[in-house]
Amino acid sequence: MSTIRIKTIQGLAVGDTFVVTRKFTQADMQSFADVTRDYNPIHFEKRFADVKNFKAPICHGLLVGSILTEVGGQIGWLASEMNFRFKRPVYFGDTIECTFTISDIDARNRARAKAIYCNQDGTIVLEADLAGIIPGEPEKEVLKAMGKILRRIRTSDSFLLHK
Repeated sequence: MSTIRIKTIQGLAVGDTFVVTRKFTQADMQSFADVTRDYNPIHFEKRFADVKNFKAPICHGLLVGSILTEVGGQIGWLASEMNFRFKRPVYFGDTIECTFTISDIDARNRARAKAIYCNQDGTIVLEADLAGIIPGEPEKEVLKAMGKILRRIRTSDSFLLHK
């Protein structure tokens, strides 16, 4: 079970921060383009990127923005709003760190968060403001049960592999 999921089961609070890192490749971009059908030449063609004053083709902004879904998925965050501000281009081979911080939680488990994305040089490339619903007690119990099942499966698999 991930540390994000464990923290969710224990209880989320304002100020909780989660960090995930991802390096983007041309294969990632191609997969994203195939799913979204976004074949904008800015992602594929150096000549087009040159005309737009980029040093090379750039990653899809929403592909980069999607890093936060790793955190949201582990939390069980039900998104209701995502506002992205694309600050700088992300090039293939860049390593992006997304810092996801919970900024508000109300009595109905409605939450707000901010995500800051920095490249390997520490430059902010993307910012996002988010709103959604975090798990309440019934959902946390389900997450806890899911973790127990996964531990049993891993233990069982481990046993079989070492038999």
